[in-house]
Amino acid sequence: MRLGLAIRVFFQVLGSATAARAVEEALECLRRGESAEVPAPVRPAPRASVAEAGPARPAGRSDAVSLLATLQREARLIDMIKEPLGNYSDAQVGAAARDVLRDCGRVLDRLFALQPLVEQEEGSQVEVPAGYDPGRYRLTGNVGGTPPFRGRLVHHGWLATRCELPSWSGSAAAQMVVAPEEVEVA
Repeated sequence: MRLGLAIRVFFQVLGSATAARAVEEALECLRRGESAEVPAPVRPAPRASVAEAGPARPAGRSDAVSLLATLQREARLIDMIKEPLGNYSDAQVGAAARDVLRDCGRVLDRLFALQPLVEQEEGSQVEVPAGYDPGRYRLTGNVGGTPPFRGRLVHHGWLATRCELPSWSGSAAAQMVVAPEEVEVA
């Protein structure tokens, strides 16, 4: 299912600069009409010795895992993605997805206060200035020559106006637990 893949890729990119670069390269290849080769895994550089690294940092939880745990706890996102959908009608899936998506939106609004990157309507004509930041613009279509470029706004983009992920206060043994087991005691 493409939705599940998209969400897995989202969290990989969020948690790993290497994954982000690989996805960016693959998307660029697809944009150019080339076949995207899967890059070989990048071996991490050897870690510095304790003396070189300075004071030890307490073991913590990845921000990506904290975000995933919050989306599960407050919106049941993982339950929705991992549920085998073959036994449900499209109407049942749509009804369940509506609640999950609404609750995920609330989580994202609270943690990131997302806003459109630009206020123009999608479909309107925009200009991409010379010296533009490629982190702010994704150019598609017939890209050639030198900026400034004029084109049609396909997507307004999103801007996180804050980033307030929950702090991890659990044990080292549970730092990778996204959702704890739920046990109803009789």
